[in-house]
Amino acid sequence: MHPDTSLVSNLPAESPSDVDSAWQRLRTDGLRGLSFRQCLLAAFLLIAVVLGGAAAQAMLVLEHVAMQGRQASQDAASLTTQVQRLAERTVAMERSARQFLVLDDAGLRDRYLAAWQDARATQQALAFLMTEPAAQSLFADWAAQAGAAWSILQNPGRARQAALGRLSPVFARLHGLNEALTAQSQQVMDRRSDAVLAELEQQRRLLSALMLGAIVLAVLLALAFGHWLLRPLAHVEAAIGRLGDNRFDEPVAVSGPADLRRLGHQLEWLRQRLAALESDKTRFVRHISHELKTPMASIREGAALLRDGVAGPLTPDQAEIVRILGDNSAALQRQIEDLLSYHALASESQQLRRRPVELKGLLEKVVDDQRLLWQARSVQVRVDAAACAASVDGDKLAMVLANLLANAVRFSPPGGAVLLSLRQQHGQVCIDCIDEGPGVAVEDVERVFDPFYQGRNQAAGARRGSGIGLSIVREIVQAHGGASRLLPTERGAHFRIEIPHATTA
Repeated sequence: MHPDTSLVSNLPAESPSDVDSAWQRLRTDGLRGLSFRQCLLAAFLLIAVVLGGAAAQAMLVLEHVAMQGRQASQDAASLTTQVQRLAERTVAMERSARQFLVLDDAGLRDRYLAAWQDARATQQALAFLMTEPAAQSLFADWAAQAGAAWSILQNPGRARQAALGRLSPVFARLHGLNEALTAQSQQVMDRRSDAVLAELEQQRRLLSALMLGAIVLAVLLALAFGHWLLRPLAHVEAAIGRLGDNRFDEPVAVSGPADLRRLGHQLEWLRQRLAALESDKTRFVRHISHELKTPMASIREGAALLRDGVAGPLTPDQAEIVRILGDNSAALQRQIEDLLSYHALASESQQLRRRPVELKGLLEKVVDDQRLLWQARSVQVRVDAAACAASVDGDKLAMVLANLLANAVRFSPPGGAVLLSLRQQHGQVCIDCIDEGPGVAVEDVERVFDPFYQGRNQAAGARRGSGIGLSIVREIVQAHGGASRLLPTERGAHFRIEIPHATTA
């Protein structure tokens, strides 16, 4: 049977570029498929490999230097031993030669020959350790002098005393050559010691550069991995912050390791769920508010008819009950209208009609429009503004300024002062509103911009507000891409709003 090759022949042929792209996708998917813990472990292992390689190289360098040092020590000891041995053999040769000339004993001449042969073996060992031309010249001269002494011993003649006279300068020369060889060996040992020290210094510099490079590379790898691994955490933190601020318009996208991407998908599901719940809540509040307005209007109308005596005269107690009924129904209706206004403004705050606006004039107009309000409470309003412009929604920003001013006037004591300052810095417009009221309690700082939240420090003698003014401020400022903050101050309250994309007027 033959294998069926029809399926193989029908498969499309893959080009090298397709294979490369597939391999690249595999590598990318494999990296993205790692978890945060696995990526962190890989980073530690890579840094450990870099530092371990540097440590291994350091060990090899130290071992090499140590071997050189040991070899230099062994050579120095061998040189010293051989030079001393050569001096001893020279003394033995001289003693044997002189005894032979005096006693005429052939055994003494043989002893000279044995000492000479031992000295030549020592010279060969020294020649192996001292390869310098000067040392080789000394060895040749030494061999010539030893040979001259041997010639005298072979043909001493009858005048033994004359032979001793010829022998003395030969051995004097040999002793001088031994001293020269000793000095030469010391120079050789010094040069080798200097070479070892130079090699040690060179290896030390190389090792220092290697360790420094390894440390720098490890730090760069740590920073790179830290940035790559911590950036998704920053995205997660920013996404949680947006969800906490009820900003559900921006999708949550988290890149990086697989487990963080799964967390990003869960946050995106949570964002969609919270956005749906917020929409349902807004729709429910709007519907129930509309449903309450009709019966509340009927209650107020009935209380007004009773107060006007349409159903007959009222006793004083009945009139008091009708007054209480009318006042509370009116307050309840205002709360319902504020609730409807907040949801309408919150929805409209995201729809901006930007245009270049001269902000100093806008601020002065808002202050002038509320003149009757702050004059009625005997509050002084001071404006400190520099000319600047920005592309904003003028109507909505005017609402922001009006709410800040009304809030400051409401909490300011009679005779107090409110400062409104406007300036441009770092490409942003900064507007500060500072009053001399009781300030914001420490417990209320985190929630002062929340809708319908009533702080603990309320203005004396003023009608209790609905708690939506500052929340409208936050909604509109955030729609402009800015930020609203409550700054710490020793007295009163200090609110600041910052709006980007400012241009000089």
